[in-house]
Amino acid sequence: MTACEPADAAAQRLADVHDQIRRAASLAGRAARDVTLIAISKTHAPDAIRPLINAGQRVFGENRVQEAESKWPALIAETPGIALHLVGQLQSNKAEAAVQLFDAIHSVDRPSLVTALARAMDKTGKRPACFVQVNIGDEPQKGGCATADLSALLTDVKTANLPLAGLMCVPPADVDAAPYFALLAKIARDQGLDGLSMGMSGDYATAVTLGATHVRVGSALFGARA
Repeated sequence: MTACEPADAAAQRLADVHDQIRRAASLAGRAARDVTLIAISKTHAPDAIRPLINAGQRVFGENRVQEAESKWPALIAETPGIALHLVGQLQSNKAEAAVQLFDAIHSVDRPSLVTALARAMDKTGKRPACFVQVNIGDEPQKGGCATADLSALLTDVKTANLPLAGLMCVPPADVDAAPYFALLAKIARDQGLDGLSMGMSGDYATAVTLGATHVRVGSALFGARA
């Protein structure tokens, strides 16, 4: 979506995504209100984000701390009540900045980051919800905790007293995501966790049918990237 696009185009896209979530939730016997829609606003300027805010969207996601710091404080000041989620990889040296700015962090994936986040939360007094990212396809080029190491990392998270919200994954590209979503849901059940951050623009409806509590949608809301 460009800055000059009519605001009603953003509102229509938002309505369409909510309709898809409702349909998918209904198929699974779930309530749509149990699914949080995160609008992924990475690379989009404030003028492209405001139409979605004006249409009622209040939960947004960013990939990088520095980019979020450059645009969100002013947007949040304009519209109180916005929740900001970090969905990209987080360097340990950015933990304090992330804790200060974000309401949730979806990419906890290693013990050193757990330690850095615990220290930052103790220092700032802020306690954003934390999702542990699982490398569900065991892809070496992707972030996320290996499935074999997950139990140990979850123990670290609990020992550090981080606010554990659930699990997050990004399935392999160009394959059916459903088996990976189903696997993450099973792992979460086995670990006694309810939160499931999974599903993006191409597969969020599938994710909802398989139990997603948070879906991360970008292009379906903002339009295709240039």
